Amino acid sequence: MDNNIISNIKNEISKVIIGQGDMVDAILIGLLTNGHILLEGVPGLAKTTTVKTVANVIDLNFKRVQFTPDLLPSDIIGAQIYDMKTGEFKIKRGPIFTNLLLADEINRAPAKVQSALLEVMQERQVTIADDTFLVEAPFLVLATQNPIEQEGAYSLPEAQLDRFMFKIVVGYNTKDEEYEIAKRVSANEILEMNKVIDKNTLRDLKKEVLKVHIDKELEEYIVDIICATREPENYDLEEIKDYIQFGASPRATIDMFKAVKAMAFIRGNDYVSPIDIALVAKNVLRHRIILSYEAEAMDIKVDDLIQKILEKIDIP
Repeated sequence: MDNNIISNIKNEISKVIIGQGDMVDAILIGLLTNGHILLEGVPGLAKTTTVKTVANVIDLNFKRVQFTPDLLPSDIIGAQIYDMKTGEFKIKRGPIFTNLLLADEINRAPAKVQSALLEVMQERQVTIADDTFLVEAPFLVLATQNPIEQEGAYSLPEAQLDRFMFKIVVGYNTKDEEYEIAKRVSANEILEMNKVIDKNTLRDLKKEVLKVHIDKELEEYIVDIICATREPENYDLEEIKDYIQFGASPRATIDMFKAVKAMAFIRGNDYVSPIDIALVAKNVLRHRIILSYEAEAMDIKVDDLIQKILEKIDIP
């Protein structure tokens, strides 16, 4: 039954979104594991539309904030305002009080705004004046970054990047998908979407994900992958040692354990296989490995280093 639910969700999403299967899978895994997601891609790749579509299909509240250099923390979390009529202070809640928050172009906002958002991501609560409010579950932040614009952009500090479970690099559609998109839009073809599940069903699916079995050998294999990013020389990977300044944090191990179970679940299995680990490894690690100056000078990509680690460590 659960596998049919996942298929039905994907079918409804595909009425609006053509292709972009990796992004859709990542958002579903984020919802099933309470993991926040960073989406990186050039403008026009349907990042916003995909998030909005998922919210509609799963009957979740959705809000979008366009990050700008003049944004203030109160623009996101809310503020205490004075009511002239009553002569009292009231709390005006910000857009953070939702289920799915799209933080568009997160790297355009200054550090104070980024830290305010990332604090809520970690604590799942907001402090306004003297009051603390819990954000309603499920709560998921999907932040987008534009990789080609550097002017007026602030890079996210590594400690803040680490709060994201996944970093998804959103690519262009295939030629056939591009043709289908253009045909649909030019014909003004609007397909009616149905709500497939609600928050209660999503809660039940999360419990099912926790029941997915993972062998001890595969858990140790995941830990080996993470440790190889920190001490490659211990895994016969001396050739990449000089390219990595800092390896992945313990949070990466925790997120990988959660993500592989959810990946197995959305693929219709009740156990984790090495394929599930291979499918999520780059998404979990690419924003957590800090390259050395040497690697950047030689234009070495972090995904290539992760691939070398996956090829070197023996699959149990």
